[in-house]
Amino acid sequence: MFDKILIANRGEIALRVLRACKELGISTVAVHSTADADAMHVRLADESVCIGPPPSKDSYLNIPALLAACEITGADAVHPGYGFLSENARFAEILADHNLHFIGPKAEHIRLMGDKIEAKKTAKKLGIPVVPGSDGGVGPDDDAMAIAQEIGFPVLVKAAAGGGGRGMKVARTADDLAMAISTAGNEAKAAFGDASVYLEKYLQKPRHIEIQVLGDGRGGAIHLGERDCSLQRRHQKVWEESPSPVITPEARARIGGICARAMQDMKYLGVGTIEFLYEDGEFYFIEMNTRIQVEHPVTEMITGIDLVLEQIRIAAGGDLPVTQDDIVLNGHAIECRINAENPVTFRPSPGKISRYHPPGGLGVRIDSAVFQGYTIPPYYDSLVGKLIVQGKTRGECLMRLRRALDEMVVDGIETTLPLFRALVREPAIIDGDYHIHWLEQYLAGTSA
Repeated sequence: MFDKILIANRGEIALRVLRACKELGISTVAVHSTADADAMHVRLADESVCIGPPPSKDSYLNIPALLAACEITGADAVHPGYGFLSENARFAEILADHNLHFIGPKAEHIRLMGDKIEAKKTAKKLGIPVVPGSDGGVGPDDDAMAIAQEIGFPVLVKAAAGGGGRGMKVARTADDLAMAISTAGNEAKAAFGDASVYLEKYLQKPRHIEIQVLGDGRGGAIHLGERDCSLQRRHQKVWEESPSPVITPEARARIGGICARAMQDMKYLGVGTIEFLYEDGEFYFIEMNTRIQVEHPVTEMITGIDLVLEQIRIAAGGDLPVTQDDIVLNGHAIECRINAENPVTFRPSPGKISRYHPPGGLGVRIDSAVFQGYTIPPYYDSLVGKLIVQGKTRGECLMRLRRALDEMVVDGIETTLPLFRALVREPAIIDGDYHIHWLEQYLAGTSA
């Protein structure tokens, strides 16, 4: 087991990793920018190191500063959390060159799945069903048009190195294609330094379903069921739940088995999430995230498995905690991502939290690093915290979520709490009858 872990992140995920380390008896090192000097993970860690000024490129993305922090503190492993350097294959390689353990997958798998075109090719080879689309990158030429016409309009133009909805455009007709490719390519170049794009069939009303996997790096791998992440705004997840209201046990076993076998064949190490669009009973691979997900708590709540703790244990050479037959889904869980944003315009609302009261009670969990008097800085994402609830049934879970949302107090800034208080009372949400476009249609007043 590791002796000391440096947590190369901030906010709620840094605190989440710190808690797992403490339960394993591992010493912790928090790193922080000058803007985060008073952060909760800095207060609770055994040691802390300032790694730079507020901009991420000068602090949380500053690899030399992180290496120096490891050397100063004697850390022997680094947990990247999510975002920042969590899916940076070169970072993993640099750590290995300095005899430091990267708590995550092998660099080759990070690099492979980070290229969406190669990831799709690999998924096909591994027997994972994929969305119909181009086999490689395309440009605004006759070949792109031929591929689009073969797939059938509308088509989705996606950045090969993309994520988070950036470098993604819909071409609904042939007249739209050249502009969509050009615009997506320009966005991709600006966001990722790579203008490569590819085409996929644009599904009309799919669900976003993801399968949580866990591998030991030696050919052992299991899945832990699915999460339904269909409630999204601008391709950003807002609400996640498990199990999905529309996935049958038979479908879960089928797609979960496919994913687990694929990870066994890859000798995948650690946690990962294989994401699909699901429509008319069929699953279509879209990407794989080679890190812990923001929404991992819903899986923890219904399986009883601490994914971050197991991620650390397996990175240190441990075995899988259970077999596939041991995985039982217990009830239902829902997570709401509560952001410091105006609930109507979604304009960021950084500032000081004057009053803070998290909800409690049976089956209620808050993953947050904020506290009364904390100032949310304007430099990073606007996540205040994640409210996760669990119940014996989805109906009980929704009622518990309604109660917890009404109980939660965050004053001094604007938050998206009013949005969730409205959503949890919407008939379509109560019935589980929604898709990836539903929330944006609801916000535009057209969901009916």
